[in-house]
Amino acid sequence: MGLRGEISQRQRRFGEELQRLRLAAGLSAPEAGALVGMKSPAVSHTEAGRTGLNQERLGVWLDAYGCDDPVYRAKLADMGRRTGKGWWSEFADRVPDLALDLAETEDSAALIANYETFYVPGLLQVPAYAEAIYKDAHRDRKLDVEAEIDFRINRQRILTDLPRREFRFVVHETALRLRFPGDAVMRAQLAHLLEISELPNVTIQVLPFTAPKKPPHTGQFLLLDPGAADLSTVVVDHPSHTEYLGDRHAIDTYRRTFNKLSDLALFPVDIGQSSLALSSSRDSWGLIRHLLYLLQT
Repeated sequence: MGLRGEISQRQRRFGEELQRLRLAAGLSAPEAGALVGMKSPAVSHTEAGRTGLNQERLGVWLDAYGCDDPVYRAKLADMGRRTGKGWWSEFADRVPDLALDLAETEDSAALIANYETFYVPGLLQVPAYAEAIYKDAHRDRKLDVEAEIDFRINRQRILTDLPRREFRFVVHETALRLRFPGDAVMRAQLAHLLEISELPNVTIQVLPFTAPKKPPHTGQFLLLDPGAADLSTVVVDHPSHTEYLGDRHAIDTYRRTFNKLSDLALFPVDIGQSSLALSSSRDSWGLIRHLLYLLQT
């Protein structure tokens, strides 16, 4: 089997996990290779994501590495056997590879936790809002803007494709007050947030300007958990690049950060509550409704 010319985020992460497990078990690459009939260079290529690994060899390695968590083993095996193909494949020549990696990582997630500061989360954007972002912020880049918008809207199918997939969003109030798309678009966007809030697997919280105790976390991030916490991925956007983090320290740090932000944010609302209950306390639903009212007056 030839070596891959391009390595996806999933393939890279699979290899990194194999290397982490081997090193934790105190085995060298030649020793690990001897267990499955592979030479040392082949082990290195596998751990670098340049080539795949069949399930039988994976099982032998996991046994030798002392990995006995059945959930982790199953999720890692799934990561290794995935083909990388999905709805996003039709965009392969039209959007950046990082966008394809994100869609594939989201597709395998059981929990998606997203904190945003200045924009409504991509998974919650209406087309006109996404268009305002791409046509302004990316006008100096050579992008197929229509493809980027179409891709972003297609990503939103995961909100309803698996009822047991959980979504948690914490959005800073700033993102809901900025009017760069125009008032009409923001009205549609805020109304869409109220509609999406009704999905049983979606929780939207607003971090208000009046949040107490500490300054807000300054950068947006996305935590994707496939159902095995140690295989989670954190996606952090920087001005010049997007970073994928998979080490335990980063995962734990961002998970704690998200939980703290959620604690500081306004409560989400059970849509089944009475209107009297809704008006008795300040909550995310009420703040979004208030901002929508301000745009309508």
